[in-house]
Amino acid sequence: ARVGGRSGAMYQAFPFFIYMTHTDILIIGGGAAGLMAAAGAAETINGAGKVIVLEKMARPGRKIMITGKGRCNFTNLKAWNEFSGHVHPKPNFLKPSFYNLTSEKLISYLEAHGLETVVERGDRAFPASHLASEVVDTLLKAAVDAGAEVELGKEVTELSREESGFIVKCSDGSCYNCHKLIVCTGGLSYPKTGSTGDGYVWAREMGHEVKTLFPSLTAVVPKGYKDEKVLAASDSPAMRGHVDRSIPLSELGQALCGNQLKNVSLSIFIDGNEAQNEFGDLDFTDGGIEGPIGFKVSRKCVNAIINGSKVTAVLDLKPAVEIDELNNRIFSLWNEISKDRRNANKQYKDKLKVLLTKLLPMSLIPAFVKLNPNADHRTLGKVLKGWKMEIAGYVGYERCVVTAGGVSLEEITPKTLESKLVPGLYFAGEVLDLDADTGGYNLQTAFSTGYLAGISAAKTL
Repeated sequence: ARVGGRSGAMYQAFPFFIYMTHTDILIIGGGAAGLMAAAGAAETINGAGKVIVLEKMARPGRKIMITGKGRCNFTNLKAWNEFSGHVHPKPNFLKPSFYNLTSEKLISYLEAHGLETVVERGDRAFPASHLASEVVDTLLKAAVDAGAEVELGKEVTELSREESGFIVKCSDGSCYNCHKLIVCTGGLSYPKTGSTGDGYVWAREMGHEVKTLFPSLTAVVPKGYKDEKVLAASDSPAMRGHVDRSIPLSELGQALCGNQLKNVSLSIFIDGNEAQNEFGDLDFTDGGIEGPIGFKVSRKCVNAIINGSKVTAVLDLKPAVEIDELNNRIFSLWNEISKDRRNANKQYKDKLKVLLTKLLPMSLIPAFVKLNPNADHRTLGKVLKGWKMEIAGYVGYERCVVTAGGVSLEEITPKTLESKLVPGLYFAGEVLDLDADTGGYNLQTAFSTGYLAGISAAKTL
């Protein structure tokens, strides 16, 4: 199917025979970066040239559809000085793209094309309907209204460079040649949405370095969290430490899964040295440790595990209370419990469980006791402020939010997103060695880089 085009028809029959389509700008990938690149390029050309997007899935923006559990936190309104602290590994590379399309400009742009938006806690922007599909529809409308064509079911299989531009071949036998080529193929995360790493292959073929790829914003898996028998019997993972999310939970994992902890502190130690500390909310899921601060530490955890380092997580369940104050509170509670006649005939371990009910959520106690069998009322304060878990692995691309690593930033001009090695070739979005924390930062990065790449390609025609 072809969406848009100068005929004005939204959907047209696509010829079956093999032919060569000529276009000024060709964009591979109809996700966040690709659709914004199409809009930026078509607006800049303003009818004086042709822009085509090739998307291999039956619908564009498939990964956008699952963002934020379908609610689509599409940007974050923090100013650059704070926003940049959430971007890795070289935030300054993003600066020209960001200022070309800031978070505020993005919201205004989407609203101008019909999307109602709302800003919630943490400066996070959502569609007012909390339906990700409306963001996709708005992006598609913006691109098509500007004059771009979006062709669906177009899986690119081969790229080649020629004197006047590029030749692109698809699995259905169709061919395209273009003056400017923008690669917006995403990363490796959620491959069912079409992100299968094709752009990395083409980048290497064009002479680019691709920095080491690894999952980020993913669940990290404590030792003993998954069924060890199934884990041991599973195929050897391609990545060191990869634990497929489908592996069943162990008894410990079942005890922890479903617990949501508010306002806790999580520290990560790599080979015994503290590497990161985060404060906020944490979730235990069927994958492992997730939630806002779980995702924040996952990048360093995964990278360290892949490189063979030992990773330990230390959870402070009472970060707002100093250890001496907490100990005094625990001793006071223990005295009350010991003097209570109802506990007179109870064994020590049963009295300790009564104490724990006054300090922890009931659902967390079985797992806490299992992981801290030697804790007593004298040492409980220390354990509550330093609950250690060895991190054995992580969930891979099957359920990670974003891919870290990608096309080397040293080989891309930040002010245009054009390759320094291949004139007329541009990269935008997750395919670049740029990733960010959860909270709208990754989508804003994709939108900003896509828009600048589209405008830059159009200006050089």
